[in-house]
Amino acid sequence: MSLIEFGWTASRDASVAPHRARGLAPARVVRADRERFTVVTEHGNREAQVAGAFRHRAVRPADFPAIGDWVAIAPPPGDGVALIHEVLPRAGVLSRRAAGDVEEEQLIAANVDVVLLVCGLDGDFNPRRVERFLAAVWEGGAQPVVVLNKADVHADPGRAAGEMAASAPGVPVVVVSALRGDGVEALAPWLAPGRTLALLGSSGVGKSTLVNRLLGESRFATAPVREDDSRGRHTTTHREIVKLAGGALLVDGPGVRQLGLWDAESGLSSAFPDVEALAARCRFGDCRHDAEPGCAVREGLASGGLAPERYASWRKLQRELRAFEARHDVRVRIEEKRKWRALTKSYRNRPDKRRSG
Repeated sequence: MSLIEFGWTASRDASVAPHRARGLAPARVVRADRERFTVVTEHGNREAQVAGAFRHRAVRPADFPAIGDWVAIAPPPGDGVALIHEVLPRAGVLSRRAAGDVEEEQLIAANVDVVLLVCGLDGDFNPRRVERFLAAVWEGGAQPVVVLNKADVHADPGRAAGEMAASAPGVPVVVVSALRGDGVEALAPWLAPGRTLALLGSSGVGKSTLVNRLLGESRFATAPVREDDSRGRHTTTHREIVKLAGGALLVDGPGVRQLGLWDAESGLSSAFPDVEALAARCRFGDCRHDAEPGCAVREGLASGGLAPERYASWRKLQRELRAFEARHDVRVRIEEKRKWRALTKSYRNRPDKRRSG
């Protein structure tokens, strides 16, 4: 089996060279279900788990392998379980802030080339949510494509596509009906062999239906959405990479009800180039776009060149990132203080220090 079929490139050889010298081999995580993994190797698929030394070194959940990761494994004898010793450098990372009070990064997928942001043309249609998703995708380094699904239930899909395009400047917007197959062929330019795509969207937008359509078979379960709010149930409980007939690789996984941004400052700028361009023209570099004279952003709002709802979305995401940075900085300072206290205590309790006293 050639790893090139799963996205391996010559540029990755340098990253795995030192690990080959230790007897390790490259592999890619193609299925992740908690701490159980399936990896594809030059000799086929293998079940895998992290090595004990790896687990000891890992500090954060994001240090562990994620779907799409390239890893260095110790090849198992026969059909045994492979041990993952290293995660190779990542690109095209898709992540979010984990739910709850703990300030942690949760990886959704790694080494993704293109992210299909799926939005339903029913009650799920929400340009503001897509703006949030775009900030996360741009930050991770992948190329976003907005897919408006369920064109068969919308009276004017073209108008909806125009509205979405205004909220996603420079991003392709494709209208499809995964149920009927209409417009799916327009996704072909992003389905090149060896290219990795991820689907991102809320539950009930029809991701599993779209995956089945792209696969040409009903491999993944689908479920009807609630009529009152167009929300669906998670029909996919794990993440895995499936290979399409043309050779493209598709990451399928559970829907995302909430996407808390994780360190997405540059991604936010990329998602709102129109607002950022106006802000750069303000008279004062620290303009708050409130009541300062010479504010180009307020002038854009007054002239109608900038939609109020888009500006409000930009400000909301900015505030979220500022709050994240404040909490994150406090956590880092606390962790550093705890680490130095432990080191100081360890130094004081050294036997040679006690004898010298």
